[in-house]
Amino acid sequence: MSTQDEFSDFSMRRRMVLGAFGVGAAALVARGVDLQVLNAPFLQRQGAARHLRVVAIPAHRGMILDRNKRPLAISTPMDSVWLDPQTAPDDAGLARLATRLGLDAATLTTNVHQAKAAGREFIWVRRLIDPALGRRVTALGLPGVALMREYKRYYPMGEVGSHVLGFTNIDDKGQDGLELEFNEWMTGVPGSKRVVQNLYGQIVQDVDLLKQARPGRNLVTSLDQRIQYLAYRSLKAMAVQSNARAASIVVMDPRDGTIVAMADQPTFNPNTRSDYLSHLYRNRAVTDAYEPGSTMKPFTMAAALISGQYTPQSKINTGPGWYMLDGHEIKDDVPLGTVDMTQLLEFSSNVAASKIAITLPPQLMWSVFNAVGFGHITHSGFPGESPGVLHNWRDWRQINQATMAYGYGIAVTALQLAQAYCALAHGGVQYPATFLRPDTPPRGRQVIPRKVADTLRGMLRYVVTPLGTGYAAHVPGYTVAGKTGTAHRMTQAGVYAEKEYTAVFAGMVPASNPRLVAVVVVDAPQGKYFGGQVAAPVFREVMSGAMRLLDVPPDDIPVLRAGPVPRTQPRGA
Repeated sequence: MSTQDEFSDFSMRRRMVLGAFGVGAAALVARGVDLQVLNAPFLQRQGAARHLRVVAIPAHRGMILDRNKRPLAISTPMDSVWLDPQTAPDDAGLARLATRLGLDAATLTTNVHQAKAAGREFIWVRRLIDPALGRRVTALGLPGVALMREYKRYYPMGEVGSHVLGFTNIDDKGQDGLELEFNEWMTGVPGSKRVVQNLYGQIVQDVDLLKQARPGRNLVTSLDQRIQYLAYRSLKAMAVQSNARAASIVVMDPRDGTIVAMADQPTFNPNTRSDYLSHLYRNRAVTDAYEPGSTMKPFTMAAALISGQYTPQSKINTGPGWYMLDGHEIKDDVPLGTVDMTQLLEFSSNVAASKIAITLPPQLMWSVFNAVGFGHITHSGFPGESPGVLHNWRDWRQINQATMAYGYGIAVTALQLAQAYCALAHGGVQYPATFLRPDTPPRGRQVIPRKVADTLRGMLRYVVTPLGTGYAAHVPGYTVAGKTGTAHRMTQAGVYAEKEYTAVFAGMVPASNPRLVAVVVVDAPQGKYFGGQVAAPVFREVMSGAMRLLDVPPDDIPVLRAGPVPRTQPRGA
């Protein structure tokens, strides 16, 4: 080949190589224009979609506060661990994660594999852990594993206020008590924000706030944390001492119907989810109705006074201490002879109460019971509240009317009984029972004539004197008006148990101008069982402390003490 041919061939190859480079460069330029100019918005959106996420901003639940703004329930920030099964770590990484969180590695691995096969992109690993443990999980650097901020409900008083407050589930939604009733009020509204996440699903940058989270509203209750503790402590001590099946206490302010304290036994700790058993968390003071025994007698006496047939001085002959009515024996614990209406209450005569009752028009007696709240709910708003049992007067037989006079054949809750005694304490005016601290003075209604209510309050003071059945309820330095009650318990077979009782005390203090009303119910106490022996001491202990805490001036000093105590022998309880 000649030199000219060789040069021509080299020149052609050079042009081909340069052409190839030129085509490649043109392709690169074209691709660059396509990526940077023509498809830039689309590619930016796709890139952002792989790193930008819109995540929820949790909103904490509102607090529950007592009337003095002390916290009763708060939501504390916690971390919850989740992962994306599609990008989850290998089995060794899952084992490390399980060890760090105290979980079973095999179970976690199985759950992740099943979720991945199902195409899921989110599963919880463990919820509501301490933030310090959350930081240790993050330090593992495992792909697909991330934290989410959540809130856990915490109850500073533990079991002290548990029956009233109730509890929330793991999602911080109310399940019982005030938590359930006011769930919507206290639930916050989550917000949202756009963030940048790394390969491991961890947030590395906040980009944009899309919606501000709105915390839940606080609930200011009528409860007084200090008196609540007194009620809980005293009730529990008596329940343990008497080996009772159950017990309840309700403390109310008769001036506005607010519930100051409420406790039950047995109880539970809302901070311990294993305690969430229905027989433990049921608020018996609101849901359970019982025959109140002689605590009904003041309302029978109210009907008698309203009828105009009787006065506090009216005499009733109780004879030998028993009599037969419609084939049923009605008796007192001991014969009392002739008593007036004040002594009837003081010594708790069933014979005298029933003899008065059967002389009254049934409709009148029923109307008094109905007016003070028996037979229908108090409208406190508490979930599961029972209306009790008050049959229509048209269905009464004479024996029914007689036994209802001393608390049989009628069923009430502790809250209903407390609300009824509030009417006696406040001149016959009754306010709706409420768990909330009122912002404005509530409107009450006259359910008993003022003169009758004031007269009964004076008569009930004799019950809490050395000769009365309720002397164990006396509060040093203060006058007390109240009534004991003891009733045989009804068995499941529908008959009364011979040796099982419900012990009750209902009263108010100071009797001269009542500041608080309380009802104590002890179910099936062992040993001593009279209301004056079992329930009255709880009343005394709680009210003694409450009067000091509320700075209520004493009214039982020698110069101001009530008149002489009748010299009749004390009988009954």
